[in-house]
Amino acid sequence: MSDPLATPNKNTIEDPLAAVEEMKQSYNRITNEIHKVIVGQEEVVDELLMAVFGGGHALVVGVPGLAKTLLISTLARTMSLGFSRIQFTPDLMPSDMTGTEVIEEDKTTGSRELRFVKGPIFSNVILADEINRTPPKTQAALLEAMQERQVTAGGMRHPLPQPFFVLATQNPIEQEGTYPLPEAQLDRFMFNIKITYPTEEQELQIVQQTTTSEEASVHPVITGEEVLRLQQLVRSVPVADHVVRYALRLVRSTRIRESGEKPEIVQNYLSWGAGPRASQYLVLAAKAKAILAGATHVMPEHIKEVALPVLRHRIITNFNAEADGITTDDIVLKLLEITPIDAADADTVQQMDAVMH
Repeated sequence: MSDPLATPNKNTIEDPLAAVEEMKQSYNRITNEIHKVIVGQEEVVDELLMAVFGGGHALVVGVPGLAKTLLISTLARTMSLGFSRIQFTPDLMPSDMTGTEVIEEDKTTGSRELRFVKGPIFSNVILADEINRTPPKTQAALLEAMQERQVTAGGMRHPLPQPFFVLATQNPIEQEGTYPLPEAQLDRFMFNIKITYPTEEQELQIVQQTTTSEEASVHPVITGEEVLRLQQLVRSVPVADHVVRYALRLVRSTRIRESGEKPEIVQNYLSWGAGPRASQYLVLAAKAKAILAGATHVMPEHIKEVALPVLRHRIITNFNAEADGITTDDIVLKLLEITPIDAADADTVQQMDAVMH
């Protein structure tokens, strides 16, 4: 199965310390190249890399002029991978993105046959620029590529190259002529990353850096094979049952329509909660966060640190929340405060120590 969440997973890392060192070296090389062009936004860069190393897709949301497109294209340039930028517009058709079948004539025999001409989506890193500006029909075509890592044309399946990431941008304040992404497609994104305005000092550096004739050069520092290797390392990071159960409690507490007592903030402000894919991505993202932080196993703190980008686009607020100015981020932060963490028993700790050493 091509779903990244169904990739076979090993339970242990043969050499945890070596795996952590390998990940940190790759992380440092990539971030050093990115920051030749991008000023600040360390948290955004970290979340993008967690999505890449976790094998997921990411949606980057921010107002115009915050270098969303530049950030993603710069990240792609740090990897020896194929890169395609697709500008989503109202007249973009699915075949413009996935490719189309053409009739090809053999001049020697006069026979004709259909040949599939691949579109720009047949690449490793896809920048889906302003994804909410294209109609649902084209969004649905992207959905198959994101979920199944393949394109279907003329009844034939065409697998996409590996690794494969869709990194999409969206401007939240531009509503005219847009087609909001349906919840089913939003759920396919591992992260919803919010990019905010730079500080005054960062903006000063941006202006000074971008108004001269000098241009920073970014070089590839990692190959596709290394990306696949790092993805496997992330999946191999061990996680104790009590940490997984904490992630489940956090996600299940958002499901207003399920039986059982719910937190007051959920009862008052949510109309729909997060599904099982949220639990999967929460644990997977926490594994990436743990190994990037130099840890050899996942702790509840790592779950907390990735909860916002994983959950903010998977829960739906109601009219009361809009009236009171309550956002999904507010609800997730409150749930992080009130959701209990069960302490691991001594046997679990001993087992984890054995895995680490």
